[in-house]
Amino acid sequence: MMQFFAALADRIDAVLPQTQCTKCGFSGCRPYAEAIAAGTAGINQCPPGGAIGIDRLAAVTGRPPLPLNPSHGVERPLHVAIIDESLCIGCTLCIQACPVDAIVGAARVMHTVVAEWCNGCDLCVAPCPMDCIAMVPVLPVRAWNDDDARWSRARYEARGKRLAVERAEREQSLLLKAQSKLVELSGRDDLAPEESARKRAVVQAAIERARARRQPTAKP
Repeated sequence: MMQFFAALADRIDAVLPQTQCTKCGFSGCRPYAEAIAAGTAGINQCPPGGAIGIDRLAAVTGRPPLPLNPSHGVERPLHVAIIDESLCIGCTLCIQACPVDAIVGAARVMHTVVAEWCNGCDLCVAPCPMDCIAMVPVLPVRAWNDDDARWSRARYEARGKRLAVERAEREQSLLLKAQSKLVELSGRDDLAPEESARKRAVVQAAIERARARRQPTAKP
């Protein structure tokens, strides 16, 4: 049963637009695909996919096609984000929100959008405290297509790998600092035995938590 569910979710995910825009009400295309496979989400909740996407989902799932649910948005041509660089304060919130690393910049440095990478998900607009990001149609006007979806998926997966490496590096740095602190505490003779033991226990607990986070999650 689980294999059938996973295989169905794979087929559904393969026909989604991979914008990761969350307009469907889920955190990304894969969670939405799994919800459709489980029967807990409709096939008409994806504005980027539009009517063609709904027809594809209907073919995969065997469900009847439905009009796009307007509570999730409206179908529109491909848009990309642009940043008014004269207003940008370099807060990095849009960079953190972008699921495909299409925004470049750094803290307190002007940001800009790599238009060729932007998938029009809109996720960068809401976090911007300066309201300096706008979504504009791509010219010539066109719809999102399968090539766009493949590139968007590749960039989304690449971003996930980058974030995983950065998390691992941070965890390793924290672990090394905690181990150094434990050695330092063990060598101090200016602390009462009870206070030294308490502090070492706190640091040791932090080390154990860091080690646990570094362990791969067991699959059921």
